Amino acid sequence: MFVYLVLEIFVIFVPLFFSYDRKLKFYLKLKSVAISMLCVGSFYIAGDILFTQHAIWGFNPKYHTGIMLLNLPVEEWLFFIVIPYASLFLHDTLVYLFPDARLSARQTKIVSIPLVTSLGLIVFFNFQRTYTSSCFTLVIFAILLAKREVLSRFYLTFIIILVPFFLVNSVLTGSFISEPVVWYNNAETLGIRLFTVPVEDISYAFSLILYNLLLINKLEDIFARRPVKGNSFRL
Repeated sequence: MFVYLVLEIFVIFVPLFFSYDRKLKFYLKLKSVAISMLCVGSFYIAGDILFTQHAIWGFNPKYHTGIMLLNLPVEEWLFFIVIPYASLFLHDTLVYLFPDARLSARQTKIVSIPLVTSLGLIVFFNFQRTYTSSCFTLVIFAILLAKREVLSRFYLTFIIILVPFFLVNSVLTGSFISEPVVWYNNAETLGIRLFTVPVEDISYAFSLILYNLLLINKLEDIFARRPVKGNSFRL
């Protein structure tokens, strides 16, 4: 049963189908999206390889194709394309549909300051838990790097993004099937789960998507400043 691969096909189908919608025009960002996913994904995959080597997590051969690259199933490599792409597409769709939906500067601070503080304290008291400390540290740096304008939207869109992410991750961690597709070493986490999903996975998704979003915005600014020569097409 190729559960992992089937899930990824299911997740990416709709975003790919609607990427060339004439109103949303997500295709105009594909160059930036591709570069961002390559850069950010490379960092997360490197951590993924290390975590697998140290048995912080692992993959059930019962539910993937068995095609391995650097000790990771090919589906895990695809994860860093499928999930960011689908999430970024959903973020852009929500921004397009609800352009005025954003937190105020004060509200953004009210969310950011307690969030960074509480995550910092958790990291301090759980530094020996590798998955917990690494996930929450990545979130802290992502929030500190992000501009208020980005966070004011992303805090809201991430709530919606969490719905499909949580459904997919629930299956990967053992909901609805007899065994988990991805297992975790509980000694490296807080041991807090929402159904079968470790609470750290939420922060993992948050930082993965936000870093991609930040890099895409930066790349879009760079490409927009480039002069157009002749009839060349600029993304």
